[in-house]
Order: sequence, then C-alpha cells, then structure tokens
Amino acid sequence: MSTRRQFLALGTGTAMLAATAGHAQAAASNRYRWRNVEIVGGGFVTGITHHPGRRGLIYARTDIGGAVRFDNRTQRWVQLLHWIGWDDWNWTGVESLTIDPADPRWLYLAVGTYTNDWSPINGAILRSVDQGRTFVRTDLPFKLGGNEPGRSMGERLVVDPNDGRILFLGTRNQGLWRSADRGVTWARVDSFPDTGTRGIGIGFVFFDPRDGTIYAGVADAAAGLYRSTDAGVTWAPIPGQPTGLLPHHGELGADGNIYVSYGDLPGPYEMYDGAVHKLDTATGEWTDITPLRPNTGGEAGFGYAGLATDPRRPGTVMVATMGRWGPVDDIFRSVDGGRTWSSIGERIVLDTSGAPYLNFHGTPKLGWMIGDISIDPFDSAKVLYVTGATIFGTDDATEAEAGRSTHWSVRAQGLEETAVLDLISPPWGPPLISALGDIGVYRHDRLDRVPPDGQASNPVSGTSPSLDYAARAPGFVVRLADANAGERGAYSTDAGVSWQPFTGEPAPMTQPGRIAISTDARTIVWAPDDLVAHYSRDRGATWTAVTGLPVKAAVVGDRVDGRLFYGFDPATGTAYVSTNGGASFTATAIGLPTGAGKLETVLDRAGHCWLAAGAGGLYRSVDSGLTYFPVTSIDEAYTIGFGKAAPRHRDMAAYTSGKVAGVRGIFRSDDSGASWVRVNDDRHQYASTGEAIAGDPRVYGRVYLSTNGFGIPYGEPV
Repeated sequence: MSTRRQFLALGTGTAMLAATAGHAQAAASNRYRWRNVEIVGGGFVTGITHHPGRRGLIYARTDIGGAVRFDNRTQRWVQLLHWIGWDDWNWTGVESLTIDPADPRWLYLAVGTYTNDWSPINGAILRSVDQGRTFVRTDLPFKLGGNEPGRSMGERLVVDPNDGRILFLGTRNQGLWRSADRGVTWARVDSFPDTGTRGIGIGFVFFDPRDGTIYAGVADAAAGLYRSTDAGVTWAPIPGQPTGLLPHHGELGADGNIYVSYGDLPGPYEMYDGAVHKLDTATGEWTDITPLRPNTGGEAGFGYAGLATDPRRPGTVMVATMGRWGPVDDIFRSVDGGRTWSSIGERIVLDTSGAPYLNFHGTPKLGWMIGDISIDPFDSAKVLYVTGATIFGTDDATEAEAGRSTHWSVRAQGLEETAVLDLISPPWGPPLISALGDIGVYRHDRLDRVPPDGQASNPVSGTSPSLDYAARAPGFVVRLADANAGERGAYSTDAGVSWQPFTGEPAPMTQPGRIAISTDARTIVWAPDDLVAHYSRDRGATWTAVTGLPVKAAVVGDRVDGRLFYGFDPATGTAYVSTNGGASFTATAIGLPTGAGKLETVLDRAGHCWLAAGAGGLYRSVDSGLTYFPVTSIDEAYTIGFGKAAPRHRDMAAYTSGKVAGVRGIFRSDDSGASWVRVNDDRHQYASTGEAIAGDPRVYGRVYLSTNGFGIPYGEPV
C-alpha cells in the first residue's frame, strides 16, 4: 500500500525571480541604489552549511532575517530574500535550508516564521537552480516556525544524495513530507509515526549515502531517533537509543558513526540537561560521549545543540552547549570519536572588532545560542559557528588538538539581521542614529562602517523602542529601552557619543512606550504604553503627568516651535495639541482613522504635522494640529518621514512605506504629497517596513528604512 496518500500539487506555477524588475518601477531619473547600514549580524543565525562538493559555497539561515550565501570574491554574505514583499513577510523566517550534495546549483529553503493563527500565510518551499539568485515557490498547506522554539534544530529539509529528485521535509505539527520532483509537489508520508512534542515535531532528517538509510530526529524523549531502510516507506525507532532527552542535531560522520546532540528542551533560551551520543551503524552500539556533564561542579544545567563532523578526518566532531548562561556556552572538539575532548572556550582568542557591539562594553563572549557548527569539507582548520547575534569563524581549529589557542573572528559581514524599531536623521551630528531590538542604540557616523564604539552605553540596553532629537538644540537626543526600572531612559548632549541616564521616570510604568522632545530641548514627553504620558523639564530627573491625553496616544514635538506638541489616539481617531510645552493637551480633530497612527513634523515650518494612519491613509495638518485633511494621492501610509527638499523645491521631501495606486512600496513626494514616486523595486522590498522611516535632511533623496530582520536598508538616487 502506498505511503503517500493525500497527494497534493501545491502552487507550482508561482515564480519569484530575484532579478526581475518591478511592475511599478520609478522613472529612470528616480532609480535608486539600495544598500544596508553596516552593523553586522544582530540576530539569531540558526543554521550554516558548507556544500560538500564546491569549495567556498556556504549558506546560512536565520530566524527572521532570511537566508544568505557567502561570496568568496567580496568575503561577504549576500542576502537572498530581500525581494519578499509586505504581504509575504512571514516567509522571512527560514525553518530549514538544504542543498543537493551532488549538484551545487540547487538550493532549497523551507520558509515560514510563525505557526500562530495570526501569521498571515502558510509556509512555502523556495527552490533555486542558481544558488539562490532566483527562486520558484511551492506553497505548503501548513505553517512553518522559523522563529519558534527549536528553530536551530536541523536540518528538517534534506535532499537524497543519491537521487536529487527526492526530498523529505520534517514539520512541527504535520509529520513527514516527501517530494519526488525536486520540491515541485509534496505528499505526506502517512507511515511515519505521529510522535513528538507538538510545535516542535521532526527536528532533522538525513541520509546515509552508503546504503540509502534515512534517519529522522523527533522531539520525543521516549524515542527520538527513527530509521527507514526502504526509502521512507516504513519507519521504526532505533533500538537501544538514549531516552529522556530531545535530539537537536544528528549527523553521519566519516567514521560511519552517527553523532547526536540532545537537550531536555528544544532551545534556544532554556536547556537544563543534555548529552551527546554516538551510534555505531555497523554494530548498533550506542555510546555516551558527553564532553561536560550538565549539573555538575555547582553550575546550573545546560544542554547540547550545535554539532558538526569533519568529512576529511574520520572521528573529528565538534559540539556546542546551549543554555549555559553561567559561566558561558562552550564548544568542544574531539579527534577520536568523542573519547576525549578539548574545550575551545578555555583557550579561545576572540576578535570582535568586526562587530564591536558584541563586547557589550565588557568582555566578549564566545557566544550564546550556538545552534549550529560547520567544518569546511575542504580544509579541516576552517570552522564556522552561529550564535544569537553573529557568525564566528576560525582558520586554525586544528590547533586545539595540540592544546594551543584557536583564533576566532566575526565572519558575518554582509549579513544584517537587526529588527529596527526607530530611526532618526538629525540636521546635525551623524547622518543616522538607530534603535534596535535586542542590541540597543547606535550612532552611525559612517553608513559603510560598523559603529566603532558599539552600542550606546550608560546604560547598555537591550531592546530600544524609541528615539527623538531636538532639532534646534544641536546634539540633544533622547532614547528609551525595555530595561529595568531606572535604566529605561537616557539623554545625550553630543549626538549620541555619550549618554546620561534619566534619574527619574514615570511611575508605576512597566512598558516604556515612546518618547518625544521639544525642538529647543526644554521639554521631554514620555508616553508609556501602560501609563498616561508624563513630561519633564529637568532632563528626566522629575516627571509630571500630562493632562488631556489618553494612554497609548502617539506624541511628537513641533520641529520649529518648542511650545507645540501633537498627539493622536489610534483607538478613537482623535487628534490632540499642546501649546504649553506638553503640560496639557486639548482634543482637536475627530473622526480620523482608527487602529494605527504615527506622527511626524517637518524641520522648516511650524504647525505642520503629518499623520500616517496605516490602511486609513495619510493626513496632513498645516494649522498646528487643529484640522487634518487627507492626502488623497496615496492609499495607505504606515510610516512618514522627511528629508532634504528636491532642487528648486521648497517643501521637504516626504517618504512613506505604503500603497499608491494599488502598488505597495517605498514612496517619495517632492511636492507635499500631491504626487508620489516609488523609489524601491521588486528586488528590494524588505518585507516589513512599517515601523519607522527617515529621510536625510542633508542629502536629497536618501531614505533610511526600518525592517524586521533585514537591518537598516538605505536608498539613494542613482
């Protein structure tokens, strides 16, 4: 009886060509060049793969920031998924990545960020025959979870090394799937046991090319490793295997042993127990080869995740701990099949100059969330490993075997995976200051170089949701962070070179929300998400509750008149204005769109305020917020920002991420919204661009975008 019931021919005709020009291109005079502001890394790189047959062909996948291929000419990574658009943002998380080991042209991605009900679309298989330069898509009838627990397990997607037409895909909730036509159509393998933790499911699948045996790792502590000896028709748990833990990575070594890393939880944030085991495929004997036993020596527990074997040197294997937050995660290397191990961390020489923020203004760490390791199949000394923020690499891994130090450096250049929460481009100081998820605030004196001082300090912050600047008080900037009480706000008087924490904050606030400052720096208005807005006139020492403004209202200061602040309540569609420096607000315009609202003001005219109301469109006030009229030339506007006026134009250039004449994109208007031109193209869509946007007030046409995982792209006219 066939094991491939429920056969589905799924969406095989939809092509997504990364080199295809967009259908709503700007005119030739408005062609843009797009690059990324340099930060380097910034998010969780969940997997990394060397092609076994092509020297220097390396791929990596991320949890929200797409997939990349290494360019040997530039020694940088090339992003493969910038073409993903607004409606398809859920495909920026890569659940799994695999290559055809017999044909280096082929690349396959299983994409889908979340399996939650609110994620908009199902997962998909992206298949490429030109190493990711172009893709063709097959839609799946279920969702994938590239940014969910267990996301560094892998690989869930695999190509049969003896027949490139055959692929298997392990899923979180839908069992095992098989394709016999290079991923064009898929069918569920009904004979595979329905076991494993829901939401984690099948963590990896791999082949033994010697005899075609297929192995699958399942998040099942009772029986985590299954095997098929008949091309996937039937499956059975492997006898004698370890129990009590979940397999994270499994790999066949050149010595014929299968090596498996285990943890009690799927990771990446928590593991409290774990182990490493190997299976002799010739005898069926299992051996515990755990390098360092968790819960010993007085330290907290941890597990094991990243694992790699060396195809050139039988018996060479490397494994990484996960969840060992104290003292620190480590990587272990063995050249005798796990009988003895060397700690990489004990003698590591770590160079973080390629991404100085990794120091966190302290001692740099070997890494955390080390979900994958890859040994170069052409050079045993070259190894790459991934972390929650970057990729590290070495050219002398074999020195560990002699008890000598190994030298590692940042190898993530070209990979920009930050989630961008706010951007400002003041008329003075650096061209850009950014606020990011997880890794803080950055001053960008040059767009093509990483900030040499790393992230802002005093305090060092994690997720930083809001920035603002005082246009007529050069150097004055304020920032917020999701941090402990007393560390959530700070100001700078030198354009972000140094910072001073606010000595007070609104109480009893727990959600920092947004911050705004008057153009003369005399008043700071802090609008928490769980408390009425407060204002301060002593640089954050004391705070007084604002009157007349509801909780969760958007607030912005006028860039010309220090007395004026504007507010908007997206819950009711009501606009507000303050004429006394933010102390009190009065409702003005009513009946505006509800559900979303971002405010911004211009540098050169008092009383001009714009409202980006998302699907409700774009609105403009020229009478200090008393009335707002719709900008009818645009359908939707999710952000609004301003930059230097076009030559021979008076009005500042306006920029938005929105929709014009039914086309989504990044748009610029040189005539206060009377007309718009699309400045991006279909190769440069960047998925989610609705958080923040900033035009450069000193460079006409330059615009900075926020993304959720693709860093900070910026565009300039060609």
